[in-house]
Formats: sequence, structure tokens, C-alpha cells
Amino acid sequence: MELLLIIGPALGVGLISGLIGFYLRNTLVTKSQKAAFSASQDQLRIAEERSKEILIEAKEKGIQLITETERELRTERKNIQNSQRKLDDSQSEINIQLTELKSKEDKLKIELEKAKEEKKELESLKEIEIEQIEKISDISMKDAKEILFKRAEENINFDIGKRYRNAEIEMKEKIDSEARNIISSAIQKLASEVVGEETVSSVSLPNEEMKGRLIGRDGRNIRSIEAATGVDLIVDEGPESVAISCFDPIRRAIAVTSLEHLISDGRIHPARIEDIVEKSKREVNRTIKKEGENAIFETSIKSIHPDLIPMMGRLKYRYSYGENVLQHSIETSHLASMMAHELGAKVEVCRIGGFLHDIGKAFTHEIDGPHAEIGADIARKYEVGKDIETVIREHHDSEMTTTESFIVAAADAISAARPGARRDTLEAYTKRLKEIEDVGNSFDGVERCYAIQAGRELRVLVNPDEIDDIESATIARKIVKQIEEKLSYPGQIRVVVIRESRSIEFAQ
Repeated sequence: MELLLIIGPALGVGLISGLIGFYLRNTLVTKSQKAAFSASQDQLRIAEERSKEILIEAKEKGIQLITETERELRTERKNIQNSQRKLDDSQSEINIQLTELKSKEDKLKIELEKAKEEKKELESLKEIEIEQIEKISDISMKDAKEILFKRAEENINFDIGKRYRNAEIEMKEKIDSEARNIISSAIQKLASEVVGEETVSSVSLPNEEMKGRLIGRDGRNIRSIEAATGVDLIVDEGPESVAISCFDPIRRAIAVTSLEHLISDGRIHPARIEDIVEKSKREVNRTIKKEGENAIFETSIKSIHPDLIPMMGRLKYRYSYGENVLQHSIETSHLASMMAHELGAKVEVCRIGGFLHDIGKAFTHEIDGPHAEIGADIARKYEVGKDIETVIREHHDSEMTTTESFIVAAADAISAARPGARRDTLEAYTKRLKEIEDVGNSFDGVERCYAIQAGRELRVLVNPDEIDDIESATIARKIVKQIEEKLSYPGQIRVVVIRESRSIEFAQ
């Protein structure tokens, strides 16, 4: 009983505590749900408001875009209408002009027909008149014309011949005396050298060992030098020297310089030879420029285009009938300027024109055409002046348009005709070798051609990427055939086609 009295209140207290806890828990859960619902309602309201704002903005942008598009369409439509209006106006004007032209054409046709009819009437009247005259005079019109013209011609020829003879006698006396004075004065003021030609140079060798090294194993070094420079090397057993034969003096100068460097350096092999030849080419080019500058200084020319200086320097290595072309140009410049002083002509035009008159010879193997035309084109390119260009172009013409052209042509002839100036040997020789080389260079795939052994051998270097071994033999036969058909030469010409292929790798 006591136990029940103790347990009963305890159970009551526990039950009450459980009921209170349940109530409190339900209350808290309900508040949390309400708070969450309220928050979700707020977010939903905000989202609806934002969506309304976005919709309003989209509508506004859409309206704005539609408005702008309509405005652009109206503008474009207006432009199209204006263009169409202009086209209509132009078409109307064209139609009016066509109508006017048609009307004029019709009028011209009518007038042309009238003119033809009038011409026929005149011809008919003329024939009638001639017939009447022939009946009256008892001689035909043709015979009358011939008699009249013959008598008039005889009288005119007699008067002209008489006056011409008198004038010719008088002018010859004056001109001959004056020309002798001017030319004698100019020649006396100029003292020039006798220039000889040179087609062979030699380089001394220090000993027989150097000769062997220069030749190389199986002659590979000497072949490399000949291929790189385009010259013919002649090594005799006797004297300790090597002869360099080549009709092109620039190639010969490069070969001489290359051999001197190789002998001095001592390292002689194909790769070194190629490097030395390139270096020698640069040295010769510097020498060419220096020779041009010296020639400008010697002729007292104050202003000339810088690019013309090395062009004139190249003439130091060119010969015409055995005469050095650069020396000949300097002489011509001096003579022309002195004669221009005496005659009161344009001195500077004669001085520069005489100096540049043969500049075309520096490019005759590169550009087709007479050297006078080539030189005149160069003068025009570098804007030396119209008068000088005319002098260069006309210095070999039979008809000359300026006094300066006559003076330069006379100076050119005097320089060439003086004793010891020329010999008729190298020009023909050089021309023949150039023609042989031109035949080889005319074929596709050919890189370079060298005529050596005084024209008895033609070496043709071909591109190994374009020409194979079979095509090399074909090219050799074709070159031989063209040489036989086009050229005249003594003896025989050996054609050697060289196809060289190199593969280079480096060991690291």
C-alpha cells in the first residue's frame, strides 16, 4: 500500500511532464513551420515582382528595337526611292541624248549623201573640162602636167644646185678650219695611255707542294675552283705558277684574288674554296666601287647618282676592241667637255654624257638590246637629265637632234681612233664565247654556264632538283645540236653537263 502511495504520485508527475513536453514540442514545430512558410511567401513575392520587372524591361526593349528598326527601314526606303529617282532621271537624260544623237546621225547621213552627189557632179564637170582643154590644145592633160613639172623641176634644181654648191664650198672651208682648231686643241690637252687587252693572268706558287695541294686529290680542288669561278686554270709542269684563262675579266679577277687567298691561307679543300670565292667576290665588288669613284674624281663630275658609280666601275674590267671601256669613257668625257667649251655648248651635259655614254656595255650580257639603248634606259631610270639621256641614246645614231650629241659622238670616235687605243681581237672573241654561253643558259634547269678553253669547252651546271642524270645527257645533246645549227666556230666544242648533289649533316 505504501508502495502504491509512493509510485502513484511519481507516475502522475511523469505523466504531467510528458504532456507538457509534448505540448511544448508541438508549439515549437508549429512556429518553425509558420516562419518557413512566411519566408517562402516573401521569396515568392520577390520573385514575382522581379519577373514583372524583367517582363516590363523586355517589353520596353522590344518596343525600342521595333521603333529603331522601323526608323532604319524608313530611312533605307527613302534612300532607295532617291536612288531610283536618280536612276530614272539619268535614264531620261540618256534617252534624250540618244534621241539627239540619232537625229544628228540622220542629218549627217543626209549631208554625206549630198556631199557624195556633189563630188560626183564635180568629177563629171572636171572630166568635161579636161576633154575640152585637150581638144583645144591638141595635147592630153597628163602630157601637159609632165611637161610643166619637168621644166619647173629643171629650173628649180639648177637654182638649188648652184646655191647649194656655193654654200657647200663656203661652209666646208669654214667648218674644216674650225673643226681642226677645236679637235686639235682638245687632243693637245689630253694625254692618255695606250691600253692593251688581257685575257690571261697568272699567280705565282711558292713551291711544288703548293701546286699539288692546289690541284688536290684526283684534281678535285682545281675542279672546284673552276666550277666556282667559271675560269680555266692551266697548271704546267715547268714554272711555279698557275695561269688563269677567261674571257670575262671580272671572273678572272675573282679567280686571281681567290687563289692568292688560298695560297696564303694554306687550307685548300672544296668547302674552303667556296668560302674564299665568296669573300673574293665581295673584295672585287669593293674594288669596282673604288674604281668608279676614282673615275668620277678624275672627270671632275660634281653630282651623279650613287648607284651609277659601281656600274661605271664595272667597265674597268670591260674591253672593246682591246680598249678598256672605263678609260675610254674618261677620255671621251674630257674631250667632249673641252670641245663643248670651245663651241659654247652645254659643258656639263657633254662631260657627264661622254662619261656615261658606254654604261650600257656593263649590262650587255644581262640585258638584250644595243648598249646605247640600254645606257639611255639606265640614265632615265636614275634621272640624270633628258639632255644626257638623249646624248647616250644618239651617240651611235646616224641622225642626231642636239649639238651635245654631235660633240659626244665626235669625242667617242676620236678616243677610239687614236693610235694604240684599240685592236680588233677581244671584241669578236668575247662575243663568240658569250654566244656559246647563251645557248647553254637558254635551257630550263640550267643554273650557270662557263665557256672555257678559249671556247673549246662549255661547262653547264644544272639544278639537281630539276634535272636527273638522264635529262642531263639529253640537255648535253640538245646544246650540241643548237651550237651546230646557230654558231660558226673553228674545230670542235666539248659540252660538259655537271649535276652535283650534296647531302650535309652535322655530328653533335
